[in-house]
Amino acid sequence: MRLTTKGRYAVTAMLDLALHHGGGPITLADIAQRQGISLSYLEQLFARLRKRHLVSSVRGPGGGYTLGRGANDIFVAQVISAVDENVDTTRCGGAHNCQDNQQCLTHDLWQDLSNRIYDYLNQISLQDLMNRRGVQEVAERQENGESRTSVSLGDLGAKTAGA
Repeated sequence: MRLTTKGRYAVTAMLDLALHHGGGPITLADIAQRQGISLSYLEQLFARLRKRHLVSSVRGPGGGYTLGRGANDIFVAQVISAVDENVDTTRCGGAHNCQDNQQCLTHDLWQDLSNRIYDYLNQISLQDLMNRRGVQEVAERQENGESRTSVSLGDLGAKTAGA
């Protein structure tokens, strides 16, 4: 499957933006800090997301980014496609030239899987992700400034102390 960090980071950043939407524009520096993603990488991703109207930018003091439309109307597959990623499990990238410039024996199987993955991701909105309890817990932890490491070590200490 060709879902790289570009697609994963774009979805993560968009979910962060959706979680903080409504309190004014969100800076990429804030997203970068909360999610541990390079600011320059986020700038590249958000330029592509802006071209697809998934985000809007606000310039000047107090500027940043807002969602381009409601979280109910932005789907994971759209975010992945906006940053030039595709969800393709075929060896040939869907070109039907997998084996000696011909379609391979299992091409249709992998193409069907790719289509199902895309359809699945195209049914999950940012709002759906925001409604998940686990997402809310992680967002709260990040908002409180707790790092992933400190939480992991804290949990480990609590388990060891209780043993």
